[in-house]
Amino acid sequence: MAVDMSGEERVAAPIEEVWAALNDPETLKACIPGCETLERGDDDTLSAVVSLKIGPIKARFNGAVALSNIDPPRGYTISGEGKGGIAGFAKGGADVSLTEAGPETTLLAYTARAEVGGKIAQLGSRLIQSTSKKLAAEFFSRLNQRISSG
Repeated sequence: MAVDMSGEERVAAPIEEVWAALNDPETLKACIPGCETLERGDDDTLSAVVSLKIGPIKARFNGAVALSNIDPPRGYTISGEGKGGIAGFAKGGADVSLTEAGPETTLLAYTARAEVGGKIAQLGSRLIQSTSKKLAAEFFSRLNQRISSG
């Protein structure tokens, strides 16, 4: 089952700062809901462990994240896949673009797609969609707060 979502955040920081944050494993770890570990592998890959509760199912996903279409400081594509044991799997990606929206303001826009399978997919599309959108909004909101206050 797939979920498509998109959104944007106005970040009170120059585009270079936002770009740096999007490429910093510590920042990403702090912003990804349920993220336990996030470590840089090769140049453009990261490995992660994320624990999430979706409806009645709590799952711990082990996965890999890759960055592609890298165009500093304008954006990239981030994609990943995680396996949650008997709970199932989740995979997805997002195109993230940055645009200067003023001297100290950056507009961060994203278009994302998530797919889930296994037990999680049996929870129903409304729950999966609302949870996916909530998690995406939470990530970008945390990122915004962290950059703006940093």
